[in-house]
Amino acid sequence: MSDISHTETELRRQATVGAFAAGGGYVMWGLSVMYYRQLAHVPPFEILAHRALWSLLLVAGCVWFFGRRAQLLAVLRDRRALATLCITATIIGSNWLVFIWAVNTGRILETSLGYFINPLVSVLTGVLLLGERLSRPQMVATALAVAGVAYFTLALGFVPWISLFLAVSFAGYGYLKKTLLRVEALEGLFVEVLVIAPFGIGYLVWIAGRGGSEFMRGDALTDLLLVLTGPMTTVPLLLFTYGAQRIRLTTLGLLQYLVPTTSFSIAVWVYGEPLGHGQFVTFCLIWMGLAIFTFDSWRRERELRRLPA
Repeated sequence: MSDISHTETELRRQATVGAFAAGGGYVMWGLSVMYYRQLAHVPPFEILAHRALWSLLLVAGCVWFFGRRAQLLAVLRDRRALATLCITATIIGSNWLVFIWAVNTGRILETSLGYFINPLVSVLTGVLLLGERLSRPQMVATALAVAGVAYFTLALGFVPWISLFLAVSFAGYGYLKKTLLRVEALEGLFVEVLVIAPFGIGYLVWIAGRGGSEFMRGDALTDLLLVLTGPMTTVPLLLFTYGAQRIRLTTLGLLQYLVPTTSFSIAVWVYGEPLGHGQFVTFCLIWMGLAIFTFDSWRRERELRRLPA
């Protein structure tokens, strides 16, 4: 009996630590809008190049420190995994670039809208590519999201392409990683930044030769922020991966809203981005859809947990 009690206590402890780890990773992702906003004077391509370069060096150090070299070599020998990781590297690289550009041009609200939409886009991805069926609550939630985007387009006169691109690209990235890859996060990230880094290094060398680089120009803060884009990329992912292995999917699903909620709050209360009537109605429709979607996911998981093993 004491062994069972000890096991339950340990599981609860692991779940608590996992929740804090995953939550910390999500909050770091949300706060990253403030970080990249400090680099608004640096061209987005240069920031992306530094992000890939310093991430590669840091992840390589993590692979060595955690003794993951054998697992990495196994991935590098797998041609199918490498081909898929080249595609995911292209997707996540473009996602990073659009995100950085949007933040540095004062469009943080549109990035937060994109990450609010993302869970519903992932559901649609499952329907279109995996033949999954939508429950009635999921249909209502998706319809509200579509209505929100449509209202945004009609009210403001343009399609929220930043939001849609971030949502669709991240959903596609997640789909490929979940269905076509059986690679751990650390090894997968290493290969992805390994694919992006040569282009980034080439670009950095090219702009340095033309005198257009912002790096090593005498601004120590800018240099430090560019170097720290590596940890800003890697640390949240490692925290997320650690936490995701220890908590329930419903908890993880709720925690993911910390990212857009944090960036939304920063956009409105810190940077004073205007939240007009059209944007407010759009966000309300999306939030209603997410509330229905989250409650349905929680109810379904509860039912599954009641079933006998």
